[in-house]
Amino acid sequence: MNRLQVWKAISVVFLACGLASAQNITTFSAPGAGTGAGQGTGGFGINPQGTVVGSYLDDGNVFHGFQCVSRCAALDTFTTYDAPGAGAEANQGTITFSINLFGVIAGYYVDSGNVAHGFVTAAPFTTFTTLTAPDAGQGSGQGTFAGNINLGGEIAGYYADASGVFHGFVTAPPYRTFSSFDPTGSVNTFTAVASSLSLEGEVAGTYYDASGAFHGYVRTANGTITEYNVAGAGTASGQGTSASSINDLGVVAGNYIDSSGVNHGFIRSQSGTITTFNVAAGGTGSGQGTIPEGIDVLGAITGQYIDASGVNHGFVRSPSGAITKFDAPGAGTASGQGTIPATPNLFGAITGQYIDPNGVHYGFLRNP
Repeated sequence: MNRLQVWKAISVVFLACGLASAQNITTFSAPGAGTGAGQGTGGFGINPQGTVVGSYLDDGNVFHGFQCVSRCAALDTFTTYDAPGAGAEANQGTITFSINLFGVIAGYYVDSGNVAHGFVTAAPFTTFTTLTAPDAGQGSGQGTFAGNINLGGEIAGYYADASGVFHGFVTAPPYRTFSSFDPTGSVNTFTAVASSLSLEGEVAGTYYDASGAFHGYVRTANGTITEYNVAGAGTASGQGTSASSINDLGVVAGNYIDSSGVNHGFIRSQSGTITTFNVAAGGTGSGQGTIPEGIDVLGAITGQYIDASGVNHGFVRSPSGAITKFDAPGAGTASGQGTIPATPNLFGAITGQYIDPNGVHYGFLRNP
């Protein structure tokens, strides 16, 4: 049994032991986060130890990275950082998505020319390795966008070339070689972020075809790409199948948008069997419905559903299909507000963000 197999076996045992405790939700705001509408804090990644990483938008609309420990319960549990070269104007700065068991973090920064560059770092955040895909463009809105890191330090993301076309990539330490990829028929390829790279190096993502419809794909470590569509997915522009997350057993979670613009959840087994589901309280209008965001090693899925009033709420779907709904304390109840989960960890702890009645974003950590 190799290291990855051992880790997966341990993961299943640990997670099963951690499911019995009652849930509680801690909310947080990173030091320096802005308090205007559209500003604030978002949790994006969480590792087995419960360390949360994400970004905050300050009162000048500049992004910064953060890490917090001990349930993010106090200001002294936070460390904030900026990648060298990150811009200091609106919509520039440092954006963090993913953290592995060893505390290694991946994300990207946007420089003063609005070009994106991937990075790898770890506490105490004195050393950053910059990631630049060889064919990444260097114009505004182009560059390299790193979004996932696994136990072995492999990174998956996407880049925009000099023509503004997006492609997927994977790289591994020491990050000198990049493998670029596109599914057949893709005009733009994206990897999902935070939790879409497995221990085995499988990548889950979405590609857009020439008509603007999107399709799911899984890329194995040897480069084999399997495209798929969920039955019932629409085929017009802005419709189709979108993957959000893959666990270490190769199971994918995501959403599909039907011909009426309604979101529905799905789970795809490693063998390709697809099961669809909906949170009963989800709305049935365009832009509403069920949107999974992350899946853990046992197959529990977290995500959001958007109700008939356009309000976001969190949910957890157990491996047996039971759905638990939740809202972060302080979440707004108007359209465009509410609770937006992002990623679960090995033990079922979930990080994400909520939007309050004033449109300000705050992070949260939900422990099962």
